[in-house]
Amino acid sequence: MSIGDETRKIVIAIDGPAASGKSTTARLLARKLGYIYIDTGAMYRSVTLKALEGGLLEHLRENPDAIESLLDNVDIAFDGDRVFLDGRDVTDAIRENRVSRHVSFISSLKPVRDALKQMQRNMGGRRGVVMDGRDIGTVVFPDAELKVFLIADVSERARRRYAELLQKSGDNNSVPSLEELEQEILQRDRSDAARTHAPLKKHEDAVEVDTSSLTIAEQVALVYNLALEKTAV
Repeated sequence: MSIGDETRKIVIAIDGPAASGKSTTARLLARKLGYIYIDTGAMYRSVTLKALEGGLLEHLRENPDAIESLLDNVDIAFDGDRVFLDGRDVTDAIRENRVSRHVSFISSLKPVRDALKQMQRNMGGRRGVVMDGRDIGTVVFPDAELKVFLIADVSERARRRYAELLQKSGDNNSVPSLEELEQEILQRDRSDAARTHAPLKKHEDAVEVDTSSLTIAEQVALVYNLALEKTAV
């Protein structure tokens, strides 16, 4: 029996920079709690993929407001760990490096953030959710009962991203080098922190957790114990 069956249900917001362990921690934590997991990063990646496939990316750089027509016809849904864009399973496609290179730009557009923020609030309105991203605790759910901000050394984050891409491709010749990934992650950090709308930052109430030397099991256990404290009656 999960703690969600025995105690009040809460919203858990997990934020942090790229490859800090947000998605894996949030997904496993939700399973452990019996909560719903909402991967907001996957939502921004889905919009980015749709823009790329529609050949809109360069046009959007010149005319960002053109994204509104795309948002009028986008449907993003989750089924367990799978992500669906307009009814198509895009779980693997949204993790491709071509999406990673452009998601920060798409995420910086106010119409995108406004539209997805409303979707996310609707999804989490009934509580009993674990939601991860870059502005969940500061913008989407500033009233979340538990806010966690994960960080990690950039070299460790690059190593994690490399391992993820290599596992998916099975060919290290098609995967960017660690040095290239580290530079991409640093650029993503700068872009996320400097954007005008909902920049990446830690909420003053968030618990900061450095995952650089933690195993997945250790970081999940740490956040799980924090959740137990918040849900105790």
